[in-house]
Amino acid sequence: MWRLSAALILVVTLHLGAQTTVVLPFFNLTGKDSLDWIGEGVAETIRGAAAEEGVPILDRQSRQEAYRRLSLRPHAVLTRGSMVKVAELLEARKVVFGSFQIGETTGSGPTIHLTAGVLDLDTLSLVPEESSTALLEDLAEAQARLAWKVVRILAPRGGAPAEDEFLRRHGRVRLDALESHIRGLMATSAEQKHRFFTQAARLDEKFVQPCFELGKLLLDAKDYKVAAGWFERVPPDSPDFLEAQFYLGLCRFQLAQYDLAIASFRAVADSAPVAEVWNNLGAAQSRKGLPEALESFRKAGESDPQDADYRFNQGYALWKAGEFDPAAEMFRASLNLAPADSEAILMLGRCLKRTAVRDTEQRVTGLERIKPSLKEAAYLNLRAARGRRAR
Repeated sequence: MWRLSAALILVVTLHLGAQTTVVLPFFNLTGKDSLDWIGEGVAETIRGAAAEEGVPILDRQSRQEAYRRLSLRPHAVLTRGSMVKVAELLEARKVVFGSFQIGETTGSGPTIHLTAGVLDLDTLSLVPEESSTALLEDLAEAQARLAWKVVRILAPRGGAPAEDEFLRRHGRVRLDALESHIRGLMATSAEQKHRFFTQAARLDEKFVQPCFELGKLLLDAKDYKVAAGWFERVPPDSPDFLEAQFYLGLCRFQLAQYDLAIASFRAVADSAPVAEVWNNLGAAQSRKGLPEALESFRKAGESDPQDADYRFNQGYALWKAGEFDPAAEMFRASLNLAPADSEAILMLGRCLKRTAVRDTEQRVTGLERIKPSLKEAAYLNLRAARGRRAR
């Protein structure tokens, strides 16, 4: 929901640093296309777990865009050369890949065998393979164990948690619920996604990720009240908690529940003080007429000096406080970054004329600008922060 357009999605990887990692869908060696969802699910588990441990890692949409540009089938078994091409297009320095195979059927059912490797583009060397085997019905546990092994390779020295702690955070999930959730991620229409995510949440009430995805889906549809209900189901011990609180804050802001929005954004800011969070906290505080809104906007501007909206919001808060000269400077700074901003031009004029809030018309009230999404760097910051919270 917050990610980037296809035209920009590859550009955003430039700032992530030389050690960015891309995780590919695990290759399906079963010969059954109906099981492609397993390869997608293992990749998502590893990607999410690595991000929680502070590993700069690309999201699923970026990888999909690279596949599209290289005309690669989404779940094809790739050669090493194709993997290198994907990584080079995304400017990633490491590639996580792997495969899965269904093994013998025991008295308890079929088994699944997962293997994973890491390709280092700096040395063109392969880290020795890691593997995990379990009953198919225990797929969630098997892929969590494999994810822990891969995270140990990718995370900075000493950055990976103990195995028991890691597995506790990535709890057991029913196989049918896990399948519905991954099929929801793979679905191409909002209707299909909603059906799969709802089914996953119904099949396993302790499975939080479908609730989180449903919240994002309904937030996109501007159904703020129902979206808030799904985000509220994400508990504090969930890896998705901080991001869910960010989006819950957006829902509450749009519902004019400003006190609740402040609580949500504050919960995120306490763990991950990124620009978008400070800005939205300031917007909610401003709607309540709280003087601390200016400080929140200032922190957002310090975190990202090149964002015109943060300058605008600082100017707007100063104007509401009757500080016309400092407000004018902020609106000028905003216009330097976005010269065609008609609202900033309007507000600069109000400041120059020293037109107070009480003397102005309705069209210049409620102009606080919120950020409906997180930039990639902020998203990674939240993922790492939620990993720290869990530990």
